[in-house]
Amino acid sequence: MEVIKTDIEGVVIIEPRIFKDARGYFFESFSQREFDEKIRHIEFCQDNESMSSYGVMRGLHFQRPPFTQSKLVRCVKGAVLDVAVDIRKGSPTYGRHVAVELTEDNHRQFFIPRGFAHGFAVLSDTAVFQYKCDEFYHPEADGGISIIDDSLGIDWRIPTEHAILSEKDTRHEVLKDFDSPFDINVDLY
Repeated sequence: MEVIKTDIEGVVIIEPRIFKDARGYFFESFSQREFDEKIRHIEFCQDNESMSSYGVMRGLHFQRPPFTQSKLVRCVKGAVLDVAVDIRKGSPTYGRHVAVELTEDNHRQFFIPRGFAHGFAVLSDTAVFQYKCDEFYHPEADGGISIIDDSLGIDWRIPTEHAILSEKDTRHEVLKDFDSPFDINVDLY
């Protein structure tokens, strides 16, 4: 795998090595050994999958301490725009984001460390999205910032009239009104 660094420390894009022939393709979607060597040791404990239709926007989610999560995400069917927003108080990149298109064809993965809010928008007719987490889901620690906060400067590539959000995601605060539970000293992993 190739690890592509982004403008925000700790947030990386992973390009797997794809082996193709007349039968199709093969790749290792996750190797603990290679992840440990090239990124950092992490112990994932929960895998999740969602299926969504065009225009669905999920996020921007995180879990509050002490149940913070790092995530390794990928799109196995269709295409999504995936985004990580730095919400660590005192960080020189606070409020900035990294966006990457994840598709069934490019097989890219995106690693989002602790201290970041995460969300995605479905760009294809349907999308199947998978993610690994290093902490179990704790509903009492569920948090979020508004996915439609214009101040974040995210081009979701979905016209507003086609955006589909859950009721919960429409109630999150915009970044300027948000009191982050994370600071620059959060252990990213």
